[in-house]
Amino acid sequence: MQRTFGKSDLVKIAQDVMHINGLESKFSSRVEQQVESMKGPGNERGSDILDLTSLLWCSIDNDDSLDLDQLTVCEVQSDLSVILYVAVADVDALVKKGSPLDDHARHNTTSVYTSAQVFPMLPLRLSTDLTSLNLDQNRLALVTIMKIDDHGMVISSTVERALVRNKAKLAYDAVSAWIDGKGDLPLAASLVSGMDQQLRRQDAVAQQLRLHRHTKGSLEFQTFQPQAIFEGERVVEIKQQEQNRARQLIEEFMIATNACTAAFLAERGVASFRRVVRSPERWMRIVDVAHEYGYALPSEPDAEALEGFLAARHKADPLRFPDLSLTVIKLMGSGEYVVEVPGQEALGHFGLAERDYTHSTAPNRRYPDLITLRMMKAILTNSPAPYGVSELEYLAAHCTRQEDAARKVERRMRKSEAALLLEPMIGSHFDAIVTGHADKGTWVRLLTLPAEGRLTRKIGKIKVGQKITVKLVLTDVERGFIDFERM
Repeated sequence: MQRTFGKSDLVKIAQDVMHINGLESKFSSRVEQQVESMKGPGNERGSDILDLTSLLWCSIDNDDSLDLDQLTVCEVQSDLSVILYVAVADVDALVKKGSPLDDHARHNTTSVYTSAQVFPMLPLRLSTDLTSLNLDQNRLALVTIMKIDDHGMVISSTVERALVRNKAKLAYDAVSAWIDGKGDLPLAASLVSGMDQQLRRQDAVAQQLRLHRHTKGSLEFQTFQPQAIFEGERVVEIKQQEQNRARQLIEEFMIATNACTAAFLAERGVASFRRVVRSPERWMRIVDVAHEYGYALPSEPDAEALEGFLAARHKADPLRFPDLSLTVIKLMGSGEYVVEVPGQEALGHFGLAERDYTHSTAPNRRYPDLITLRMMKAILTNSPAPYGVSELEYLAAHCTRQEDAARKVERRMRKSEAALLLEPMIGSHFDAIVTGHADKGTWVRLLTLPAEGRLTRKIGKIKVGQKITVKLVLTDVERGFIDFERM
């Protein structure tokens, strides 16, 4: 008799996959003891810490997110420019370098998200409470202050230490529905006078930033980010995360903040931790892909031209665009962390068309952001740099490796989650799209469910992008295998 799997089995599988990939799935007793000894949130004081608690700060995140790393607010100026404030939690106020908490965060370097269990980089008492920018709580933060003109260009920026207070905890989907005129103003926003105008203003600024970024050649992809929904032990649905205006709002503000953070460190002549996507070495293969669609790209890497091709394909064939996105992303190569030394030419982020770029906006969830926060804080407090160049170089390579490991865990668990959902459907037929060929077989993506699998055997010629009907013949939850036959 075939064994029936459930959510608890996925948790065990996820823990095993974490260990296989060199990641810790639990906190040590030393970490737990340090957390238990904490009396409350960070309470550092100083004349350099601004009191910005009166601003109309809000957080926008997923419905179930409790680890709030950033708050946003903006103010229109008389010359039609906008002052945008982005507050990032001062996690260093409680998580000191070299402490047990820091040792765990330094090892894993990131939170790992699976539908059955989240493996946070920091214990929940910190990441969802003491170092989280929670509703109606005063919290220490580093605030990037940007002046943006009416064309979406950042004219100037600086970083300050500040005390902030979240006035409205909001969620992407509800805010986006309201912006699009498809839903009411979220209750949390309606309870704060002026928050409706504030959200409209933030949306307008984000769209200006977005337009300006794309005129520089920043690339627009669409990838699958499915999440399994559970009822008890059962997976009842896998939802695909939809891109929307509220997600765009936060995305644009975070990209702008990360670029300004990198500039802040560069201007002060210190070594810094950068996030880069190098100019694609396999550019000619991307040129070949574009040629298959009748589109000519230049022979040298050109982000603006590539963005034009991607935009044209998204408009012409939105159904297959996620698969094209994945192909181009693989050919571009994954991002990595590097150290930039003053006077050295910046490698930049090809996909975002940014010369200076770092990760700085999620220190509860990513260790590189905590490193950058500490570097900036040292400058603001006139303290010695917390990291030397050699240590930064070691951490850059380590963080890149561990981020790759975390992605492997998340991809592996998405496959097991999909296998668990499909387990009762063996023998069922589905419409699918061919997504690729490899030595191990041909791969297809289902159109009715965000799930992928392998064809066990070919029948006739099959092209990538071709629609076919398949029959589900096997699911293996433990190994994350899903097999189909072509009908």
